[in-house]
Amino acid sequence: MDYKAAGVDIEAGYRSVELMKQYVKGTMRPEVMGGLGGFSGAFSLEKIKNMEKPVLLSGTDGVGTKIQLAYLMDKHDTVGIDCVAMCVNDVVCAGAEPLFFLDYIACGKNYPEKIAAIVKGVAEGCKQAGAALIGGETAEHPGLMPEEEYDLAGFAVGVAEEKELITGADIKPGDVLVGIASSGVHSNGFSLVRRVFGVTKEKLSVYYDELGATLGETLLTPTRIYVKALQEVKAAGVTIKGCSHITGGGFYENIPRMLPEGVSAKVKKGSFEIPPIFALLQKTGGLEEKMMYNTYNMGLGMVLAVDASAADRTIAALQKAGEKAWAVGEAVDGGHEVILN
Repeated sequence: MDYKAAGVDIEAGYRSVELMKQYVKGTMRPEVMGGLGGFSGAFSLEKIKNMEKPVLLSGTDGVGTKIQLAYLMDKHDTVGIDCVAMCVNDVVCAGAEPLFFLDYIACGKNYPEKIAAIVKGVAEGCKQAGAALIGGETAEHPGLMPEEEYDLAGFAVGVAEEKELITGADIKPGDVLVGIASSGVHSNGFSLVRRVFGVTKEKLSVYYDELGATLGETLLTPTRIYVKALQEVKAAGVTIKGCSHITGGGFYENIPRMLPEGVSAKVKKGSFEIPPIFALLQKTGGLEEKMMYNTYNMGLGMVLAVDASAADRTIAALQKAGEKAWAVGEAVDGGHEVILN
């Protein structure tokens, strides 16, 4: 009896690390100290010393049950982008620059090429966010997880000047809400997605004219990363008063998170594009409209609150960064809620 007979292949672990090194290398920043393979990742804070009052911000998240689509489609190079996005989009909401990222992969069996494909996606997400991938862990769980399955989670750390933190405290009635387009469902609400479509490999392979792709290709589209877009807004001289990452809980849960007491958000339906996957999901599942807006991003991955005089500049900066953006509503007097009309 040995460890391999118990289900853990140490040699496969070594090969996974070797395969992923080529992807990790592309995420490096000057502050990274050492290479992949140590017991910890080291990141120099030398540059932070020049900041007036630096504040570290962190975020952790996973991909959720969207992972099952990757199993069924045998496509593993995009869920890593999702994992990074779910973490860095939260961090950048507070005004931070993401510095570094770590991932954790739990698998039933270590297939080195599959693990490397996952990490390739993580590295791509890190490059999009400007964060270094400084470490991670791959753990085999034989007998606990089926051999073909895995789960993926991550952790991001960023930094911001205290005076530049985005807190939402200064949002006032009359401020404009600017929505930034999502790439689709992103990484939330997939338990309902899977229930509605009865996800199987065959059903994911069905082509839909309204989607212009198969169901699987559409659903597996990675979550958009908004780090560079918000940096472009800042470079345009715009003060972002509030920022909401539209994740689980949709509009009704996430937009109020940026609002101060006594202020509500009025969002105008029809002011932004809703990707066709949401109409297909609602029709197929017979879902009520409020549930859709209470579960999904409905086409807006982020909502910013800015002074009315800065709305046009904000949209122009986002478009310069390659994003679609719209003025989707305004802040109003109210009871700290979202009003859709």
